[in-house]
Amino acid sequence: MIEVEALTKRYGEKVAVDHLSFSVRPGMVTGFLGPNGAGKSTTMRMMLGLDHPTAGDVRIDGSHYEALRDPLTCIGALLEAKSVHGGRSARNHLLCLAQSNGIPDRRVREVLDTVGLTAVAKKKAKGFSLGMSQRLGIAAALLGDPRILMFDEPVNGLDPEGIHWIRNLMKSLAAQGRTVFVSSHLMSEMALTAEHLIVIGQGRLLADTSMADFIRQNSRSYVRLRSPQREELLDVLHGAGITAAEAPGGVLEVDGGSAEQLGELAARHRLVLHELSPQQASLEEAFMRLTAESVEYHAHTDAGTGGPVGQPPPGGAAVPAAPGRAVEGWGAGWQPRKER
Repeated sequence: MIEVEALTKRYGEKVAVDHLSFSVRPGMVTGFLGPNGAGKSTTMRMMLGLDHPTAGDVRIDGSHYEALRDPLTCIGALLEAKSVHGGRSARNHLLCLAQSNGIPDRRVREVLDTVGLTAVAKKKAKGFSLGMSQRLGIAAALLGDPRILMFDEPVNGLDPEGIHWIRNLMKSLAAQGRTVFVSSHLMSEMALTAEHLIVIGQGRLLADTSMADFIRQNSRSYVRLRSPQREELLDVLHGAGITAAEAPGGVLEVDGGSAEQLGELAARHRLVLHELSPQQASLEEAFMRLTAESVEYHAHTDAGTGGPVGQPPPGGAAVPAAPGRAVEGWGAGWQPRKER
């Protein structure tokens, strides 16, 4: 279990983490979300004793990280995939970690096989692709067979097979009763992997809830109806005290009712329905809605007008880009480097 209590980190005038408190419990995958600059990386570094908090406390199974005698046997972490001595082979990198933490050498062979790097065990890490480096970092996290695991952007550089593998690995580790804490910007992967979410913005806690509750609380749920008897359907809905919003394509959108109730209502009045579908926002939409006021960098596009990046097109407002995505036009791809 990881316990974070009133954690605060300041860099001069900048407050990167602001009185942050939450717990990461065993037996489930907990996702750690937040826009760029939210303080995620700083928080994870403080959990591992790489940065010292200005105030507050972090405990790993009841102890501070620096008090752990053989830390890799308690908590394994992947923060930077490329933070490996380039002149060492994959095997020797893991062997050094094993020997410094009292881990038997045979465990090196086991984790290399687990992550699929046995064939390149003697290859120097400087020749590894990003995906191979990710696998080596995951092997290092698994090396001590720890009760707690932390992964920061674990699917970076992995191919589809690798993404499927790490997703199932994290779920399997959680099913064994371990604590699994994962940070990622890929909402589609987080939606498939995490059961619980910790969401922060500008260093402060925004949400600590289950995946299902997070989406329900931060999105609109409604039912889509489409019928060739549209006017009659509107009359029936109105007579039942149900308000329907009219959408393009002859679609009606109803808030506050279930698909089952609406389908039965239409059937009682012998109305034909071509569509009856409950709609709920994705994790990405719910996340964007919750964190809209916490995004530090708002990129804009010129929308093909030839105007400067960041300025609205003539007669219109600037269109915000998705967080972390480059903006087309002059300067595309440049992003100020900030703590995540």
